Amino acid sequence: MENRLEKKILELKKNDKKALACFVTVGDPNTRISEKIINSLPTFGADIIEVGLPFSDPMADGPTIQKSSLRAINAGINIFKTFRILKNFRKKNNVTPIVLMGYFNPIFQFGLKNFFYEANKCGVDGIIIVDLPPEEDDLLQKFLETNKVHNIRLIAPTTKPERIKKISKSSKGFLYYVSIMGITGTKKPSINSVKKSVDSIKKITKLPVLVGFGIDSSSQISQFNNFADGCVVGSAIIKLIENSVDKKLNDKQILDSIKNFLIKLTKK
Repeated sequence: MENRLEKKILELKKNDKKALACFVTVGDPNTRISEKIINSLPTFGADIIEVGLPFSDPMADGPTIQKSSLRAINAGINIFKTFRILKNFRKKNNVTPIVLMGYFNPIFQFGLKNFFYEANKCGVDGIIIVDLPPEEDDLLQKFLETNKVHNIRLIAPTTKPERIKKISKSSKGFLYYVSIMGITGTKKPSINSVKKSVDSIKKITKLPVLVGFGIDSSSQISQFNNFADGCVVGSAIIKLIENSVDKKLNDKQILDSIKNFLIKLTKK
């Protein structure tokens, strides 16, 4: 089967549209609500769903996503339950690409062979392993190829051209450009500096480039989409979930808050 990620981005490009990838931490604030959120994201406007695997030491993530990981872990989420949620999602939706995003330790502990086998069975299209550099690709390559899971790489503002060449050779699906220096959800990216970096990346690789970290408004998305192939929104959605938990909102109210936010976010 053709990888849904490549198919979706190609379809959007043909229709002169840009991708909106939405990140949520699986199991946050609990398994029941999390599954409802993931199932609903495509109807709320998400072209790609990024599913964050909770980890006790998420070094690239700011306080918002760190707290979401802690809520999910405390609620009893694990990789087995994550795969069950994704299997259920695929029973209803076999079109929307799913990208897993996480850290190497939980994946390694689960077992690389078993992890990617189960990921394939659940219809996972791509994976972002935040703390595994390209130099360690040999650990994953045969499992990625066998199970048709694309390896998506992060590129930072400090990444040099030679490094970008190396990263792009080991990547498939798209490149994720980190728009700020630092951790998620803590700063606002500069449009001009991001444009300069994305333009430079596009001279090196033909892979689509999506921009993430610090995006929470329709004006940002509109500006980034002038030169990038799409945007990733994460901390802003997680913050909504956190606020909903603090206010003790019910499932429908939580879903409505995410829906209303994404509708506003995609308005031009």
